[in-house]
Amino acid sequence: MADTAAAPAENGTKFETITLADPIRRGEQVIEKIALRKPRGGELRGLTLQELINTDIGAILKVVPRISDPVLTPHECDNLDPADLAEIGGTIRGFFMTAAEREVMQAMIAEQRRKI
Repeated sequence: MADTAAAPAENGTKFETITLADPIRRGEQVIEKIALRKPRGGELRGLTLQELINTDIGAILKVVPRISDPVLTPHECDNLDPADLAEIGGTIRGFFMTAAEREVMQAMIAEQRRKI
């Protein structure tokens, strides 16, 4: 699940932290959380913004090793749990939302919370 607030780095880069439903095992190390950084132009090479906005699986799998901390390998990305992949895709999609889209999403979330 993505943390609700993005943590800006000192240089203003936006990060979102995701807690993995199915942690990644890398030898003795268990990766339970990953931080995703808003991609820069060069990290989008070979992709289209439309693919990322549409949360295209191939595009997500290609960009995650470029923007994750710790850096995930392509093999690790290929083996992500579908729930984690969906969470990652939504987080990446969120990096490209306009201010107006964010406002609409926040209003929808607030409305749903009032119903609970």
